[in-house]
Amino acid sequence: MTSSIALLLLQAGADQGFFNVIVQRFNEGGTFMWPVLVALILGLAIFLERIITLNLADIDTRKFIVNVQEALQEGGVPAAKELCAETRGPIASVFQAGLMRVDEGIEAAEKGISAYGSIEMSFLERGLVWLSLFIAIAPLLGFTGTVVGMIEAFDAIEQAGDISPSLVAGGIKTALLTTAAGLIAGIILQVGYNYCVSKIDRLIAEMEESSITLIDSIVALKEGEQIIDTSEGPAEAE
Repeated sequence: MTSSIALLLLQAGADQGFFNVIVQRFNEGGTFMWPVLVALILGLAIFLERIITLNLADIDTRKFIVNVQEALQEGGVPAAKELCAETRGPIASVFQAGLMRVDEGIEAAEKGISAYGSIEMSFLERGLVWLSLFIAIAPLLGFTGTVVGMIEAFDAIEQAGDISPSLVAGGIKTALLTTAAGLIAGIILQVGYNYCVSKIDRLIAEMEESSITLIDSIVALKEGEQIIDTSEGPAEAE
């Protein structure tokens, strides 16, 4: 059904213009097209906000780890804390939280990293609940519009006392347009949601992996060992 509607839109778009066809179909869909549109706009707004936030949180993790290790080796914990304070992103914040508790021991640093890591994870995932809500609501609004449209079509048939093909076809078309709109809105938002989740999962994985590297570096610093291993450092790309 969705492919047939898309084909009709493309065929009509060649003569009338794609935007004009969209507006025409929107008007033909009736009142329930507006709630679907609102759900799509709000969902896209949340998606764009998350994309901006996640892109700002994304840094070159491997390079940052090497810089922190160099700072630890050359200037100790104070130099590493200063570097983390000057770097944006959740990984730098988690590193700083751990380095702030190094004087209390390795276990305290690990607890600080774990606690602040949970805070950063919740910050990265903020808004996704609302995005998933609009993903669920948009198709439901479309289906509701379809049901209401079908009821109105049968009411028109009852009042006319006869089944007119044009009357039935017009009512069914109006009803199905809301379903198509709801499904399209849900698909668009679902793609955006999955993209955000994949990006968050990657950031969390990098955060956990780099935190282990930081703890190992702190242990090496306390034991007076060489922190940076040039033979297999984190800066090497696989």
